[in-house]
Amino acid sequence: MTVAEQITAKITAALAPAYLEVNNESHMHNVPPGSESHFKLVIVSAEFEGKPLIKRHQAVNAILAKELREDIHALSMETHTHADWGKRGGAVLSSPQCLGGSKADAQV
Repeated sequence: MTVAEQITAKITAALAPAYLEVNNESHMHNVPPGSESHFKLVIVSAEFEGKPLIKRHQAVNAILAKELREDIHALSMETHTHADWGKRGGAVLSSPQCLGGSKADAQV
């Protein structure tokens, strides 16, 4: 099972999301082709109702503790309630390009 599949399975089981997007953004970073080390999650779940953003992120981090410890180098996330998601119209924020490692040197 890929890291992305593990993330999807764990988040789905724990949060029963109305919407879940698991984006492997490793290709945007200075890692070997085919890497699964940088992810962005977009999660809409009733489980986030009444919880501040930090508690939502802590819940996701706890669910993915093994993957964060062993596989994931960077994790970005958007955690929304149904109301939040509706107000945004389903818009997802774009991730910036990585400028770390040799990528920063190449742009100088």
